[in-house]
Amino acid sequence: MAQLQVNIGNLSLRNPVMTASGTFGYGLEYADFVRLDRLGGIIVKGTTLRPREGNPYPRMYETAGGMLNCVGLQNKGVDYFCQEIYPQIKNLDTHVVVNVSGSSPEDYAECAARIAALDRIPAIELNISCPNVKDGGMAFGVTCEGAASVVRAVRAAYPKTLIVKLSPNVTSIADIARAVEDCGADAVSLINTLMGMAVDIERRSPVLSIATGGLSGPAVKPIALRMVWQVARAVKIPIVGLGGIMNATDAIEFLMAGATAVEIGTANFVDPAVSEKVVDGIDAWLDAHGVGDVRDIIGALKC
Repeated sequence: MAQLQVNIGNLSLRNPVMTASGTFGYGLEYADFVRLDRLGGIIVKGTTLRPREGNPYPRMYETAGGMLNCVGLQNKGVDYFCQEIYPQIKNLDTHVVVNVSGSSPEDYAECAARIAALDRIPAIELNISCPNVKDGGMAFGVTCEGAASVVRAVRAAYPKTLIVKLSPNVTSIADIARAVEDCGADAVSLINTLMGMAVDIERRSPVLSIATGGLSGPAVKPIALRMVWQVARAVKIPIVGLGGIMNATDAIEFLMAGATAVEIGTANFVDPAVSEKVVDGIDAWLDAHGVGDVRDIIGALKC
């Protein structure tokens, strides 16, 4: 059996396989399908400073190569998470990471500070694809300045491992990655969803309630791989790769492109046991190829 342990900042993962925010609930929902203690970590659904209702229905739509969603970060707020959810998940035998969202740097920082007080939450993942309400709704993550403003504020309030989730809807994702690294990010995760749309030709209207949504699933994998490869050449901090990973082969591609770990998202809706299968598949591939340590294939792409 190969050595599968990897490190993300101060976070030591038993293997490089995590689950992506918004696709795995709080982990407990999948406990009948997956041995949670076999995963490197679980990234729980997006949490905001105040409760959010999310967008009106319909807000999910299956596409030929994945799915569109415009759920809108529906959650009951960070205080509810701390008081009601945390006691249920704090003793899970895997790392639990909280995905944090907000509408201003101050919101992000305050939310992160409240989560920092929870002993058994060792890291957060910042979703900087959220709209900046002070800047006309432009997502923080689409400019270096916007991304830096959030990371700078959160870094001042949050002492634990800080992972920043990057938006692919940008001109140069490497520039954004460098900006958040310079402001204190311990790692970056990429990619978040790509903006997409579906049309109902009978009603002559968009399928989703707010017209556009985030595209995820196999369709985005080639783009995600390209961006992980680009960012790996631009920063020194670890990268968590995600976007269309459906099996161990996909995950290994991301590792070879430069990711230290991966997140499995949309595939959880297809096969709720997929994350554990990916762990087994990576291990089997390493054994079959005589590789004793998964770290030996990270960034091993020849080009």
